[in-house]
Amino acid sequence: MKNTFVSIFLLLLLTSTPYLPNTFAQDFLQWHLPAGAKARLGKGSVNEIAYSPDGTRLAVASRIGIWLYDAQTYQELSLLIGDPWARSVAFSPDGQTLVSGSADDSVRFWDVATGELKQELIGHTGSVSSVAFAPDGNTIASGSNDGTIRFWDVATGELKQELIGHTGSVSSVAFSPDGNTIASGGEDDFLRVIRENEGTDTTIRLWDVATGEQKHILTGHTAGVSSVAFAPDGNTIASGSGDRPISGSGDDHIVLWDVATGEQKRILTGHTAGVESVAFSPDGKTLASGSNDKTVRLWDVATGEQKHRLTGHKDDVENLAFAPDGNTIASGSFDGTIRFWDVAIGEQKHRLKRHTTSIESVAFSPDGKTLASDGRWDGTLRLWDVATGELKQELIGHTGSVLNLAFSPDGQTLASGGHQQILWDVATGELKHRLKEGHSEISSVAFSPDGNTIVSGSSDGSIVLWDVATGEQKHRLKGERSSFGGFSTDDFYSVAFSPDGNTIASAGSQGIVFLWDINIGTYIQTLTGHTRSVNSVAFSIDGLTLASGSSDGTIRLWDANSGELLRTLTVHSSVYSVAFSPDGKTLASGSWDRTVRLWDVATGELKQELIGHIWGVESVAFSPDGQTLASGSGDGTVLLWEIIPHPGENAADVNGDGEVNIQDLVAV
Repeated sequence: MKNTFVSIFLLLLLTSTPYLPNTFAQDFLQWHLPAGAKARLGKGSVNEIAYSPDGTRLAVASRIGIWLYDAQTYQELSLLIGDPWARSVAFSPDGQTLVSGSADDSVRFWDVATGELKQELIGHTGSVSSVAFAPDGNTIASGSNDGTIRFWDVATGELKQELIGHTGSVSSVAFSPDGNTIASGGEDDFLRVIRENEGTDTTIRLWDVATGEQKHILTGHTAGVSSVAFAPDGNTIASGSGDRPISGSGDDHIVLWDVATGEQKRILTGHTAGVESVAFSPDGKTLASGSNDKTVRLWDVATGEQKHRLTGHKDDVENLAFAPDGNTIASGSFDGTIRFWDVAIGEQKHRLKRHTTSIESVAFSPDGKTLASDGRWDGTLRLWDVATGELKQELIGHTGSVLNLAFSPDGQTLASGGHQQILWDVATGELKHRLKEGHSEISSVAFSPDGNTIVSGSSDGSIVLWDVATGEQKHRLKGERSSFGGFSTDDFYSVAFSPDGNTIASAGSQGIVFLWDINIGTYIQTLTGHTRSVNSVAFSIDGLTLASGSSDGTIRLWDANSGELLRTLTVHSSVYSVAFSPDGKTLASGSWDRTVRLWDVATGELKQELIGHIWGVESVAFSPDGQTLASGSGDGTVLLWEIIPHPGENAADVNGDGEVNIQDLVAV
């Protein structure tokens, strides 16, 4: 009894000590966190960037809000929360107001100094893809996927005018320098154009701002126009598109147009994929273009010659912004980075790394000190320091998407799967093995408990076992149609080793969970009941229970030995990921409805619902001590949640009231 008393007394002292300041290195990791979360890793995707008129600030529209940076030091200044997915941003001419266009069909005004939401404008019936201030600062134009352009009064927020003419989405709007004309580009409904016998697919329109009438329809592009920009003198418009020039050279192109006549002045060729963004330098002598070929190109406007080809982005370059002094251009990419370039010499000056694309998988290292996350579209793996939230390392080597990752039991190796399967040395960040043969695309990877074998599941319907030391294929598990009792071969989305290493669970598109005996190389059971694809499987720490999460909106708990269904947990939304806590008492699930749920394994009751992601939750993982849960989302962020034991789960909570305090000592 004495030892028990001492143990509980010490635990009470530790747990009742006044809360110490967090150890996270940067305050921005904790800005506007949802209840229950202690840090946010990543800042969401880069949707658009804009410099303030005085060049002191940079605004970045992301999936979780709008980030404001010091444009000279690149330090975070604030995060504007309230726009669920900002797609476009623009500063007012005086720099005091920021406007954002959102995927929720709204336009919002923000006070730059305070970060407060000033006004929300509603009227569009489609996502707002582009916003622009008139030069006098009194009017805002917004272009939407509903095919309309709206003019809003900045002072009152009232709708002044609606321009209708596009037959499809409006991707970009821009005011002329004198404010008398607005240009709009988009992707008109080509089938409708043909049906109505208009004769051509018109995608750029010039409008009279005062009357709302069309001044010119610029024809020539044969695909959607992603971006339009006026030259500073107002005489020229540049447009970027995904079509191909009449010359048939195979290059996607940029067109320079004469504003007065609406005629083409010049075609700039060189990009090898669609052009997503164009921007003129402040002096009008240089045009910048960003493309799906992952490059930024600088052009001499007078001659049409290419001045610089800027490389470094790992994915599509979707937005550009010149600094007001014209010496720097910022480029934002789908790879989650923003790069700053010296315009004169074409070299990179700086890179912001923490903006990330959709996160498909998260995994804790065995010691709990490192969290690995992937960027599905950028092919980059990121290693984070769990204690400080700092980005420790980026692992670059994938040439395509990354769908899953796993640490080896000793923490020395990280496996990542996608279009390729790679084994990394965690200490050095170097590539150890590239597993080239065996699969078409790897959807899931898992280490055996002894760390000597990796199992990978693929969309080609096969499961492959690999030797970790050599990177060679050891065995392939692949069943024929007749082997599955009439079910066709599966696309395997998830694989997991049992704790004893003798059994592999796999599941995928057919909604069936297969259990394989690794020693004989054949499946031994099929667990049926799900009505749609099974996206995730996980064994409990004792190996007695198997959990499966499905797109049918349920989680099923199975007896791993008998295959008997123990209970069904109803989520009402597609379940993408399931994970057991280290003690096996709690199951975490991440789902399409953007929530993380914690379930009592013994009773099947919902213990807690964690709300905070802006997009579906793709992956969940417990830290080895069970005190932290990581969730990765399509919003491009990882949230770290504090897991608080429920009454009766904490040894120091003697009286079972859910709190550890002096009353527990009295009870002892």
